[in-house]
Amino acid sequence: MLFTEVAFTCYPAADLSASRAFYEGVLQLVPTMVTPMGDDGGWVEYELGPHTLAIGKAPGWLPSADGPSCGLEAVDFDTTIATLKAAGTTFKMEPFETPVCHMAMVFDPSGNILIIHKRKPGHA
Repeated sequence: MLFTEVAFTCYPAADLSASRAFYEGVLQLVPTMVTPMGDDGGWVEYELGPHTLAIGKAPGWLPSADGPSCGLEAVDFDTTIATLKAAGTTFKMEPFETPVCHMAMVFDPSGNILIIHKRKPGHA
């Protein structure tokens, strides 16, 4: 079995409208595809470079704070963190530094963990 790439990363949304307000309003991501599904369900994709981050709501698909997480590479880490704090975003892990990067973990409105990340110069 061979794979060529990660097709997308997706998070389940307990409230799709609240999740869209966070991803589009706070994180300022622009949806590249929106597919309504039923009365209150749906699928929304955001293209980030060669990758796609998606959120969706469907019966039986529930968020989990202990599930996988997606790391978003920030252009300006400090400004991104300040914007998240100003928006009242809940942090699972406050910003910290490693030898190769800066990162923090936040919860989206459904309780999924999103990692905010910034590589240090010289680290790919």
